[in-house]
Amino acid sequence: MTEALSSTPPLRAVAVFCGSNFGVSPEYADAARALGRALAVRDVTLVYGGTTKGLMGVLADAVLEAGGGAVGIINQRLFERGHLHPGLPVHEVVAGMRERKARMAALADAFIGLPGGLGTLEELFEAATLTQLNDHVGVPAKACGALNVRGFYDPMRALLAHAVDEGFMKAEHRDMIVFEADPERLLDGLAAWRAPTVTKWIGQPGS
Repeated sequence: MTEALSSTPPLRAVAVFCGSNFGVSPEYADAARALGRALAVRDVTLVYGGTTKGLMGVLADAVLEAGGGAVGIINQRLFERGHLHPGLPVHEVVAGMRERKARMAALADAFIGLPGGLGTLEELFEAATLTQLNDHVGVPAKACGALNVRGFYDPMRALLAHAVDEGFMKAEHRDMIVFEADPERLLDGLAAWRAPTVTKWIGQPGS
């Protein structure tokens, strides 16, 4: 059984999930800066977690220095700790992490994961799950991508392939996440992305 193909929204705003640390290599910060500049040149607004920490701050600085737009969504606890980026033209303070993710998703036309830790990985997987289920607010089909700097996301790609091999996931959903090491190619891939036309269930009647 298939579902109708959903149209892909134009890239006016992209939510980026990334580490609040810098990682072991300067290549991570370089990639965050390159993505920030690319977003600004394309007039795509950055939606992110609103802080100055780690790659998050590097990314926001690059967008703002290049004359781009940025919206920070920060939770109350981090706001009270003084983590809000002081240069943001627009920011919102929300109660907690769940509200933060929901607000970022509502504002974004697509999602990008940079290298990061638990929060980054969880946020990217949640966005991809909602795309799989056609369950995003507003337009269901929102593209998800990963900036695969230094092969950071290679283990995740292997895990997704393993899920397919073991019968828990369809290949179309494995392949719906755009992986690129270059920010420009990643944004091109997200702009050209089309939603899978299959349901998530495998070999089950009535699905």
